[in-house]
Amino acid sequence: MTATSTVKVPLTERSYEITIQAGLLERLGRQLKRYGVQGKVGVVTDRHVARHYLKSSLKEIKKQGIDSVPIIVAPGERSKTLKTVEQILDVLARHRFERSSMLLALGGGVVGDMAGFAASIYQRGIPYIQVPTTLVAQVDSSVGGKTGVDHRLGKNLIGSFYQPCAVWIDPLTLHTLPARELVAGLAEVIKYGIIADESFFAYLQRHMSELRRQSPGIVATVVKRSCEIKAEVVAADERESDRRRILNYGHTIGHALEALGGYKSFVHGEAVGIGLVQEAELACFQGICSRTVVEEIRRTVNEAGLSDRMPRWTSQKIWKAMLHDKKVSGGRVVGVWPERIGQVRIGPIEKYVFEQWYSGARASPHGHA
Repeated sequence: MTATSTVKVPLTERSYEITIQAGLLERLGRQLKRYGVQGKVGVVTDRHVARHYLKSSLKEIKKQGIDSVPIIVAPGERSKTLKTVEQILDVLARHRFERSSMLLALGGGVVGDMAGFAASIYQRGIPYIQVPTTLVAQVDSSVGGKTGVDHRLGKNLIGSFYQPCAVWIDPLTLHTLPARELVAGLAEVIKYGIIADESFFAYLQRHMSELRRQSPGIVATVVKRSCEIKAEVVAADERESDRRRILNYGHTIGHALEALGGYKSFVHGEAVGIGLVQEAELACFQGICSRTVVEEIRRTVNEAGLSDRMPRWTSQKIWKAMLHDKKVSGGRVVGVWPERIGQVRIGPIEKYVFEQWYSGARASPHGHA
C-alpha cells in the first residue's frame, strides 16, 4: 500500500482533510464511495487533463455504481470566465443535479477555481471535491476555498470563498504535466518558504534538481509541507482580512504581468516567479530587507528554471494593472514585502516609490529583459 499523508484544514464546521497519496486517482470511485456520495457527480475537467485521466476516472466511478457526468471545458487561463461557468451550470441544470449532487474538480487551478465557483452558486451551494493534477493546484489553489473567474480588467475579480469537502492529491499526475507547467508551479512552492518557513526554503535549495526530476520522496515532502503552511494560514484567516494576505507575495506584480500579457504571455507561476524577485527588489529599495535576501530569492527562482526579468512595459502600465488587482485597499496598492527568508510584512506602496524604483531597476543589470 502506498504511503498516505493527510493535512487537516481546521475551519470549525467547514473543516476538511487534504489526502496525499500516489495512485489515488486509480481509486477515485472507492474514495467517493468511502466518502458517502449520495447523488450524481459532475466531473469538471479540461481537454488536456481529460485526454489523460477522464476515461479511467469515469470508469472507476461507474464501478462503484455512482452516476457521473463529464463536463469538459477549454484549457487555460483565458477560459476562466463567467461564460465558461455558465456552461458548467447549463450541464448541471440539464442533468437535474440536486443539492445532494456533487462536483469533482479534476485538473489545475483554472478548473478548480471554476468548478468551485459553479458549486458555490448552483442551487445556492452544492458540495465539491478538489482533485488537483498540476503542481500549482496541489500546493496552492486547491486549498483554502478561493473560487472564481477573471474579468477583463483584472484577475479573480469575480468569485466567492467556498471551501471544498476534501482535497485529494495524487502526485503521480505530475508525470503528465508539461515541463513548463511543472516549473511554473515551483514559484508557489518557493513562496511558502519565503513567507513562513526558512528551513523549508533551505530544503528547496538543497533538493531543487531532484524536485525538478520529480523524485517521489522529495515531491511528497514538498507538496505536504506546502499544504501544511497554506492550511495554517487559511485557518488563521479564512476570508483574507489579515494574515492570509501573506499568500499574495509575488502576486502584486505577478497578476499585473499576467493581465498585461492578456493571460497568454505567462503561465501563472512564471509571472509569480518574476514577482517573487521583483517584489523583493522593491522591498530592498524601501529598506525592508537586505540585498542578500533578494539574491537568495533570485538564485532559488533561477535554479527552479524560472525567469526573474521584468518585460519592457512602462511603469505607468504596470502600476495601472496593479491598481486593478483585487488586493487594492482604499485605492492603494498593498504589497507583501520580505523582511528576511521566512518572514514578510504587509504594507501599502505609493506610486512615486514604485516609479522611482522602476526607473532605477531599468538601469540595473538585474532589471528588465
